[in-house]
Amino acid sequence: MKLFYLVKKELIEIVRQKELLVLMFIGPVIQIIILGYVISTDIRHVPVGIVNLAKGQVAGQIIQRVRQTPLFHVHVLSDRSEDYLYLLKKGEVKTVLIFRDALDEKRSVLKYPEVQILMDGMDSNTSMIAAGYFNGIIKNYILNDMEKLGQGLPLGGQAVFRFNPQLRSINYMGPGIVGFLLTIITMFLTSASMVREKEQQTLDTLLISPLSTLEIYIGKALPAALIGLADMVIGLVVVVLWFGIPFRGNLFYLFLASLVYLAAILSYALLISVLSATTQQAMFFAWFSLMIFLLMSGFFTPVDNIPPLLRVLADINPLRYLIQIIREIFLKGNGIEFFWKDLLKLSAIALTLLSVSLLNFKRFISK
Repeated sequence: MKLFYLVKKELIEIVRQKELLVLMFIGPVIQIIILGYVISTDIRHVPVGIVNLAKGQVAGQIIQRVRQTPLFHVHVLSDRSEDYLYLLKKGEVKTVLIFRDALDEKRSVLKYPEVQILMDGMDSNTSMIAAGYFNGIIKNYILNDMEKLGQGLPLGGQAVFRFNPQLRSINYMGPGIVGFLLTIITMFLTSASMVREKEQQTLDTLLISPLSTLEIYIGKALPAALIGLADMVIGLVVVVLWFGIPFRGNLFYLFLASLVYLAAILSYALLISVLSATTQQAMFFAWFSLMIFLLMSGFFTPVDNIPPLLRVLADINPLRYLIQIIREIFLKGNGIEFFWKDLLKLSAIALTLLSVSLLNFKRFISK
């Protein structure tokens, strides 16, 4: 019962800050919607320059297919030799397609033209994806044309994409955004909790209360955990209803993983709060830690891409395991038998952070 009043007091302090309430409950919705559209590896409307030096009809038909594809937007269409590098340097186009007549050994013009694709490699991800689409358009045209003539390849390959058949990047990013927002809310709320008590000179009142050290610790962490879970539910509703991301798994496993993760992240945030002298220091350490967690979580790039020397930071990063578990549950519909190792590692990190944080908290209280 004593713990209930401390939790109530913490919640009242949070509710009194009207601006903070907007950030806590409306902010996540806005952030998910914005991040869902902005953080995307899908390519759309890539500016293209086309130089057609071929005389046959095939080049024109391939160009027409490129122009009808919503992935590309033709900015330059010319039948004269151009300074191709200058077109890329201007930045008006990201790729240049050049069609030339292909000649055989007798200098006769072949049916299919020679195609050169020049890509702006500054954005390597977009360049690789766009080059793959161009190759696919050209290959499909030639194969279809061969089939009309009764010719065809003796073998054909067919790729089947499971769990995300449309290859929508939001399906991959959306669950990760939910985990990221859960981290932001809980870390910033909790990292300033004990510092606020010191700055408002209410710490002594808290210490002479009949609450034990553990009860004070839980009372400081529990309100942020409740708000974090509420924001996670809001985030889940947004990504499922707004972006149409399928949820194939079990909600119980999702909340189980989230609770274990909250034990880890709240322990770390309280450790920051205890070790900081001012709110500014706490906010700085929280923001610095948040960036490290995000970059080492596999949110943007696979963890396997991280150099071995830095892999240890990813291995002890709780956000990495939460995002991995959320994606497993969301997209694959996996049960705990598929991700129990990740959950076990997350639990070990949470237990370690909880022990270190509680030990420092007790030292802080006893001063």
